[in-house]
Amino acid sequence: MAYKSLLTVMTETKHSQTALAQMVALAEGQGAHAEALCLGVDRSQTGYYYAGANALILQETLSRANAEADEILAYAQDFLGKSGIRWSAENGVAQIADLGRHVARRARFSDLVILPRPYGKDRNAESEPIVEAAMFEGHAPVLLVPDDVEPISSPKTVMVGWNESIEAMRAIRRALPFLKQAELARIVVIDPPRHGPDRSDPGGLLSQMLARHGVKCEIDVLSKTMTRVSDILNRHAADTEADMIVMGAYGHSRFREAILGGATRNMLEQSEVPVFLAH
Repeated sequence: MAYKSLLTVMTETKHSQTALAQMVALAEGQGAHAEALCLGVDRSQTGYYYAGANALILQETLSRANAEADEILAYAQDFLGKSGIRWSAENGVAQIADLGRHVARRARFSDLVILPRPYGKDRNAESEPIVEAAMFEGHAPVLLVPDDVEPISSPKTVMVGWNESIEAMRAIRRALPFLKQAELARIVVIDPPRHGPDRSDPGGLLSQMLARHGVKCEIDVLSKTMTRVSDILNRHAADTEADMIVMGAYGHSRFREAILGGATRNMLEQSEVPVFLAH
């Protein structure tokens, strides 16, 4: 079992190099095909312009988006062409409001989508919608790669955030190729329920399921000593030298996550290792 179809979506070149490098490393390790979708994004909101200006502005923004798409495609072709893997690259233009449709169509036929971290300095407005389109409309798992992290072809230690949710279980099943290759999977449970059916053995059933797949597991039960779950997970990942974090995405609504924050958003903002997400 392995990932055979890898996808990355590029709307600029500045923050895409890390994701491209990670995709190449995984393609080499998994014997996979790597695909780059290079999009020039029309970020204009033509409905806000005065009457008569729409056609001129639309032509200008589309021309700029086409030029950007060509530039991104050339960058991806040069990068992937030197890698020695099986690859393909295609460019196109999308308006920012219609971006999700293009991303979802490609993500739907991919085993794994590899993207740069959507939050941080100088990120474009479309970074977050691309991640959400891949997961929610494309129903694909997503690997978010922080800036300047070294690409890995096979993680040695994978940390699994386990809270018994449907999202977490779906992410774990989608991450099985990584978990089976890893030397160790650390199942992290934070403040398990005191009166739940698994109170005497938190994470035990999950560990049993993974062990039947040949995954070597350890269970780490942690106290919630910090306000945010993401801070605990990030600290534990650093302490255990984890190469990757696997977790379910958006246990709350995306609107609530965006306004109030949540484990998913905080992880994407702060994690220093790749984060594997599925919903």
